[in-house]
Amino acid sequence: MIKAVRGTRDLLPPDTELWNFVEHTVREVFARYNYREIRTPIFESTELFSRSVGEETDIVSKEMFTWEDKARAASEKTQTLTLRPENTAGVVRAYIEHELGRSGLLQKLYYIGPQFRRERPQKGRYRQFFQIGAEVLGPTTAGSELPIRDAEVLDMLTALLDAVGLTGWTLYLNSVGCAKCRPAYNQALRDALENVKDQMCGDCQRRSETNPLRVLDCKVPEDQPIIEGLPKIADYLDEGCREHFAQVRAILDTLGIPYQVNERMVRGLDYYTRTTFEFTHGKLGSQSAVLGGGRYDGLSEQLDGPKAPGIGFAIGEDRLVLALQAQQQQTLAPLKAFVVPLGEGMNRHALKLAKQLRADGVAVDVSDESFRLKKSFETAEKLGATFAIIVGENEVKADAFAVKNLTSGLQTTVSRSELLGHLED
Repeated sequence: MIKAVRGTRDLLPPDTELWNFVEHTVREVFARYNYREIRTPIFESTELFSRSVGEETDIVSKEMFTWEDKARAASEKTQTLTLRPENTAGVVRAYIEHELGRSGLLQKLYYIGPQFRRERPQKGRYRQFFQIGAEVLGPTTAGSELPIRDAEVLDMLTALLDAVGLTGWTLYLNSVGCAKCRPAYNQALRDALENVKDQMCGDCQRRSETNPLRVLDCKVPEDQPIIEGLPKIADYLDEGCREHFAQVRAILDTLGIPYQVNERMVRGLDYYTRTTFEFTHGKLGSQSAVLGGGRYDGLSEQLDGPKAPGIGFAIGEDRLVLALQAQQQQTLAPLKAFVVPLGEGMNRHALKLAKQLRADGVAVDVSDESFRLKKSFETAEKLGATFAIIVGENEVKADAFAVKNLTSGLQTTVSRSELLGHLED
């Protein structure tokens, strides 16, 4: 028997109903903040990710699915392509390629779709996983670098988590500085790590030389006491970064959005500058992050584009759904009615009634006339329907239907014109 590849899985009903609820809510909430959807290819030139995400990140060095796309003609060059491990780089590439900055306006863009990383499969982490993300970027004349943009993104995220019903989340906030002040901090980290790196994991030993900021992202428990003793980036921020972070926090305080400053949080991608953030949830165990993001003011120029400061985030949809399931959050509208045709030739009448109810927004399923009444009621209960509606010859002639409340057991006759109101009571 052929099975799904390890690290992937099928999403099946009823779980897909929760996924659809989350995505529907995302579209509604993001639209209120004037975000519009963008869809980029699921594979890009490998160079895009090596230049944006960073050669020394685990994503680029260990986790990407990459292959050579052989030339089909003598005049063509062989390309190296990669399934996207994240989507910010692709959105910024599209911003540059299609000259979206020429309008002079902020571009508020969101996406929903699969990403791919060669990770060790574990709870909530897959090789094909799904992200919901958004980016806001544009020319500085549109105010793209201002703290209000950071705060509005965080406000939108708290509104979204409230809308899907996630409770008990924690927002962690930090500033990782900029190209001006970070070199001094990196040097301070190298100096501090010089005498202790041999006591750390292999990844930290390598990162201490190539990109010491990544050491702070280490999850190995034995390394944490050493990491706690390293210099803090807050002591190395220049005046501009310090003031920007202070303004972000002040706006969040005004909006009443709770947060905690975590000076060890750097996120896993090299393009982040200044504000970084992460939302966690206690129901997810040690891998508690639901979503994260940050500011990336130099990414467009890094990819040969115009100056376009930006900030964005990615939600691990797999992990958000897990958190909602752990809460046993009831977010889905249950099946309202199960229409039961009785007797030969009643199928078409049952389907006509179901069509009318569906047009009025009622969730309806339909049996068929081969079912016995008892079996039909049992099926309706298994499906979670609230009502069973019987459609027989007498009901069709009278244009009134026997409606059984499957919770209370009460059955009454309701005319077609009053049926919708009866189901909604």
